[in-house]
Formats: sequence, C-alpha cells, structure tokens
Amino acid sequence: AASGAYTATLPAPEAGITLDLQLVPSQPLLLQGDAGFSRKGPQPQQASHYYTQPQLAVRGRLRPGGPVLAGRGWLDHEWSDELLAPGAVGWDWIGINLDDGGALMAFRMRGKDGRALWAAATLQAAGGTAQVFSAEAVVFEPGRTWRSPRTGIVYPVAWRLRVGTRAFELAPLLDDQELDSRGSTGAVYWE
Repeated sequence: AASGAYTATLPAPEAGITLDLQLVPSQPLLLQGDAGFSRKGPQPQQASHYYTQPQLAVRGRLRPGGPVLAGRGWLDHEWSDELLAPGAVGWDWIGINLDDGGALMAFRMRGKDGRALWAAATLQAAGGTAQVFSAEAVVFEPGRTWRSPRTGIVYPVAWRLRVGTRAFELAPLLDDQELDSRGSTGAVYWE
C-alpha cells in the first residue's frame, strides 16, 4: 500500500472465514550483518542478503463478524545463492520483538556434533542503532526437548540464548510447531 503497510487477505472457504491483516512499520528496516550482507560461514560466498522489519503494528479481523485484534509482527526477507557451508547440517534461528521496542535476531549454523560452525546476532535498541555480534558473542544452549508424534524427530524447544552481555530464556507457548514442507521445499523443521 502507499502508506508502507503490508496487507493480506487470507480466505479459508472450507471454514467459511477470511482473515484480513494489515502490518504497519513502526521502525526503519533492520539490515542484518554488514549493511544487509549476512555471513553464514567462513567463506565470503556463504552469505545471504537479509533484512528485517521488526515491531510491525499488526491489526487483523476475522470475517464474518469477528473482533479487530492487534499485536506486533516481524517480517524477514533473505535470499542467497548457497544454502549451507560444508559440514553444516542445520541451523538455529530466533527473531524477537523485545518488550522495550527493540529487536533481536540471532542464529547459529550447526555441524553434525551439534557445535556452532558459524553464528551471529543483531540487537537493535528501540528506534536506535543496530549492534552486530560475531560468533564468539552468540551462544545457544538447548533446554527442554519435544518429540514429534508424526515424524519422531526430537527438537529442542526451550533455549537459553546469550548475546554479548545479555541472556534470554526462551520457551514456546505451544510445543507442536513442526512444519512439514516435504511437498514443496523438502524440509521438515520446527519454528
């Protein structure tokens, strides 16, 4: 839209409902990594172009006749030519709208032994500048796990995340957040 808002209409005809959404930026784009160039491994080509729109003001209405709901949203856009560095078997990622209006994105690329092959984070104060953290300053410590009844995969669902001098305790509101996209991209993952 001309106002800079993101809008979507999501019909679910089988349920007889439609969800109308409007997401309005409340902060400038957050360029991840080095001005939007986000390294994902030790080689320069192991990188992506990556920006985030944190702290989106979200309004939604379920039709017919539903109330207007409001909250905060997060939009990521990332693209690259290379998926994972050699030796990487997966990644852990988090994007958080902080209660004080700030935003945090952190990730680590994981090897078969579970150790980080590469990690980074960006922490932005509310309306302020972004601070980028290198691998040494980002530590993911898995906590409680959950086993999918559909695939049998065990996922860590609670985390302690350290970024610089700050620590975050993360726990899901719902354990069953497994996404099975074998019919499209081929990945099965927890988000």
